[in-house]
Amino acid sequence: MDYPQRAGRYVQQATGYKAYLPAPLPPEPPLLYDGELQTLLSGADRDIGRLDALAALLPNPDLFVAMYVRHEAVLSSQIEGTQSSLEDVLAFEVDALRDDAPRDVEEVVNYVRAMNHGLARLKDLPLSLRLLREIHAELMRGVRGGDKSPGEFRASQNWIGGAGSTLRTASFVPPPAHELMSCLGQLEVFLHEGRQTVPLLVRCALAHAQFETIHPFLDGNGRVGRLLVTLMLCEDGALSRPLLYLSLYLKAHRAEYYDRLTAIRTQGHWEAWTAFFLRGVSLTARAATHTAQAIVALRDAHRGSVRRNAKALALLDHLMLQPTVSIRRVATLLGCTQPTAAKLVGDLETRGWLREVTGYGRNRLWRYQPYVDLFHADALQALVPLTPTSP
Repeated sequence: MDYPQRAGRYVQQATGYKAYLPAPLPPEPPLLYDGELQTLLSGADRDIGRLDALAALLPNPDLFVAMYVRHEAVLSSQIEGTQSSLEDVLAFEVDALRDDAPRDVEEVVNYVRAMNHGLARLKDLPLSLRLLREIHAELMRGVRGGDKSPGEFRASQNWIGGAGSTLRTASFVPPPAHELMSCLGQLEVFLHEGRQTVPLLVRCALAHAQFETIHPFLDGNGRVGRLLVTLMLCEDGALSRPLLYLSLYLKAHRAEYYDRLTAIRTQGHWEAWTAFFLRGVSLTARAATHTAQAIVALRDAHRGSVRRNAKALALLDHLMLQPTVSIRRVATLLGCTQPTAAKLVGDLETRGWLREVTGYGRNRLWRYQPYVDLFHADALQALVPLTPTSP
């Protein structure tokens, strides 16, 4: 059933274009939890719970949580047009002065910093408009779009459309600047008060769509909107660590993603959007669970093979935090000489665990390739069609 003004309405502006004003959340009439939606919600809750339970049992989980954050940063930034890969980011972190680093890699590094900033701030600041501004400032600092008021909500009209589009021809025009703070204030109220009446994953679905509709920044809205979901899950305790990200799912289903958002605005189809969102949660949670299990198996197998070598064990632990190293870096980490570090790196390279990735005679880098490959496998796993799981 269509509800043309259930999610909001277009309002004529003085200069001749129409801008969209979203209605406050939650939707009215309320979401209809029919059989499919209720089944998807139950399944997504179960898949999130399994992921979080596994994370709690992992040895040194923080060693590879950082990799999940980097992986999400790459995928989310690629949606916005960057070309940098996970391998580019890892190499840049080891040597930011390399002349072969893609120009846009700093955008991905900024995303990592913005995510980590948001998670750290949740310890003493609730999820709020203030925190979203802080995250945006970290995201946009010194990169493409950095001249578009980082950390500040827009004071002018923006719009969404193809190259050369105008306010009159845009595919979507968010609220005008003079209505912006009212819309954001209503969203902030929902973030806090919605907990009392709306299930968490549904609240995440509604809040993400509403944020993208409001489009409060001049640039970076998509990335902040995707970060919002993870921050909500962590703030409410559904995840003890940030191990769930929807960017790959949204990237793979980009056309449907935009169609679902449009159908909310024009037809009030909140249920269809929520179902789409919950499918993504289940798919990505299952993929993350599978990857976490594979990481544990890899760690146990490799540590078992070098269990008598304390320095090799220490290096393997570091490689799960930062999978790209140089000889000099290994020597510093392990407190040994560079010849000793080179011998250790050579041994792990002979085993097929480290791969030399630069080809330079000097300043060479090695990557813990089997570990990095697991995150690419995670990406493929997240695209496997959703099938029911047993309780």
